[in-house]
Amino acid sequence: MSDTKQKLAELSPEQRSMLMRQLKQKGAKSVSHPPLTRRPENGGVPPLSFSQQRLWFLHQLDPSSAAYNMPAPLRLTGSLDSSALQRALTELVRRHESLRTSFTSVEEHPVQVISPPTAFALPVTDLSSHEDPEAEVRRLGEQEARASFDLAKGPLLRASLLRLGAREHVLLLNMHHIVSDGWSMDVLVREMAALYEAFCAGRPSPLPELPLQYADYSVWQRSWLQGEALESQLDWWRKHLEGAPSALELPTDLPRPAAPSFRGATAPVKLSRSASDALKALCQREGVTPFMALLAAFQLLLSRYSGQEDITVGSPIAGRRVVELEGLIGFFVNTLVLRTRMEDNPSFRQVLARVKEATLGAFAHQDLPFEKLVEELQPPRILGRTPLFQVLFALQNMPQQQLQLPGFSLRPLPLDSATARFELELILSETPDGFAGELIYRQDLFSSAFAQRLSRHFVTLVE
Repeated sequence: MSDTKQKLAELSPEQRSMLMRQLKQKGAKSVSHPPLTRRPENGGVPPLSFSQQRLWFLHQLDPSSAAYNMPAPLRLTGSLDSSALQRALTELVRRHESLRTSFTSVEEHPVQVISPPTAFALPVTDLSSHEDPEAEVRRLGEQEARASFDLAKGPLLRASLLRLGAREHVLLLNMHHIVSDGWSMDVLVREMAALYEAFCAGRPSPLPELPLQYADYSVWQRSWLQGEALESQLDWWRKHLEGAPSALELPTDLPRPAAPSFRGATAPVKLSRSASDALKALCQREGVTPFMALLAAFQLLLSRYSGQEDITVGSPIAGRRVVELEGLIGFFVNTLVLRTRMEDNPSFRQVLARVKEATLGAFAHQDLPFEKLVEELQPPRILGRTPLFQVLFALQNMPQQQLQLPGFSLRPLPLDSATARFELELILSETPDGFAGELIYRQDLFSSAFAQRLSRHFVTLVE
């Protein structure tokens, strides 16, 4: 496996280092990528990346859906210069082509349309005299999170500013997933803060020009991932998923609807500090990462709940295989399908060894986009269910902490606007008090009582 500088969204630096050593010991073959360079200026309209193409097709089926919105509200505390903030957003959109891209169809093929830079509109709503400004912030934030995007017209980044007082504001940011991912959100907030600080001080942008744009990546991906390079990736995935069940049959509280609503809710999941430390000690003894151990426990729990002995779970990976992509805003994240067999009544150590083997193999063959995997394997389509897996697991790095600028700070503002893109999603992070996170569940399938019970059982199983 090449590119040891690559960052995996669900692993800490120490865990990535362990994983890279294990991949080398396993003898994972290096994938040879051609150089990633600027696309030719006369090369015509750029195609969509494989992952963008899947979201574009889903949007055609339901243009009013907000399932792939990425709301990121921020609370701004301190003396705010709204004109400097607007300039910062304008500069962000200028430097990242993805933020001024829309999507259309040319000869029945979707393509990217990159608009020229223009001033970014930042409407301001004054809530300072509202009888309950915090409740109004929640209402407006959830309303924004549920508002769909028009991929053909754009813009696919929206922002509005809510004024609660002289030193208290909320910035409602929202992007469509087709031009962004979790990593991109961190890039956007970090660059916005740097630009705002510079513009407040009367300085020019401190950010160097980007060497590449997202459209360069989509052209590059399409050009090399074909022929022998594609077949070498596909061969491993065919073997990995051969004979895998088409669906995970969890007991539901409600009849399965023909079309999912994507309405989600969450249940908290928290491991104690002592259980988290014991888990990490087990990982050291067994030569695995916490990601592998927590995934093994989760898959074992899903096996108990479903009565199935062959469990597939999806897991996101950053997908930024080339260092030049690390500073770009765009949709790079890929999803790996991790399969574990529970036959023959294995011990937990045996399950853990199987999870380790599957994870190392999947990471070594991560170049194949999930969308291309579905296209090539053509799994049975089940109405209302995602192909290959219906449950997601992620172990993320600690979420971004509060950004402190001179006389000003910004921090994420939680809103109750959960969207469940899958039937269940277990999202964990390592905090100073232990592993913690949330279980996101689809409300048209599961009750709050079910989600809380499954969360408690996961904690009990890990302990």
